[in-house]
Amino acid sequence: MSLLARPAVASFAAKSMQRLTLLADRRASGPGSRASWHARFPEFPRDVSELTVPTSVAPAQVTVYRPATDVPNPPVHVNFHGGGYVLALTEIDDPFCRFVAAEAGVVVINVDYVVAPQHPFPAPPRQAFEVVRWIAEHGAEHGWDGDRLTVGGQSAGGGLAAAVARQALTEGGPSIALQVLHYAPLDLATNAKDKRAAVAKPVLRPWMADVFDTSYVPEPHRRADPLVSPAHPSDTADLKGIAPALLVTAAHDLLRAEGVRYADRLRAANALVDHHDVADADHGYDGKDEEKARETYALIARHVRQAHTP
Repeated sequence: MSLLARPAVASFAAKSMQRLTLLADRRASGPGSRASWHARFPEFPRDVSELTVPTSVAPAQVTVYRPATDVPNPPVHVNFHGGGYVLALTEIDDPFCRFVAAEAGVVVINVDYVVAPQHPFPAPPRQAFEVVRWIAEHGAEHGWDGDRLTVGGQSAGGGLAAAVARQALTEGGPSIALQVLHYAPLDLATNAKDKRAAVAKPVLRPWMADVFDTSYVPEPHRRADPLVSPAHPSDTADLKGIAPALLVTAAHDLLRAEGVRYADRLRAANALVDHHDVADADHGYDGKDEEKARETYALIARHVRQAHTP
């Protein structure tokens, strides 16, 4: 076991990363600042409001992005940001939320969910599910159609979206028209040292997994839980009836293989809408590559729109 895989050390490292991220977020300008994310895709206006969603874990703050078109009771897409289940990177998805709201004609709700090590598993996926359930039940009060619902996320957010879809399957709803899993971690039960990327130095390194995975699920035996590792071979449950999925992987990503495995599993359950592999791209590519980001976001927006088209 590496030093960073020890829970106390991982927790200290994760909290240090959180402090650094908070400092970057508070900067007025420059890469990584809130203003820099708001400045991307200037053709898509930022029409937002804030809500607090009650859950059994903790109240969840959400940002609601409304489409420019004045359509009554539009569908809703719930987004979960990335950050290794440790970093609260809600603003990093602001460009994505504005893009999809405009291009898909939906309300996009960006969720500021609880993170580890302060809130380890199972708190984040449980809160995420309860947020989605609340959104489905209270849509009419806020001007969206909770019966027309999609979920998704980037990186750890994609892992949470997969967990939300799984809980909706086992708990009888709410009905989810599409789950979007974008370079998601779907197998934490397999040690990152045993994963292989197509390039010698991928963005994600084993030491990062030691910090993130240990902070999120300190007990190694619990990492095979279906809400954590649906792509691990130990999860053999029948997925028939789970929300249809758009799965997006990055060709150079350390997590690509588990994404492909889960795509195959969803295909076997007749629940795979599409698996798109982004060529010459690594984990988090859309944060820097404007062209690839636009292409993938447009793909996601098309699928979200189509999910609500009779």
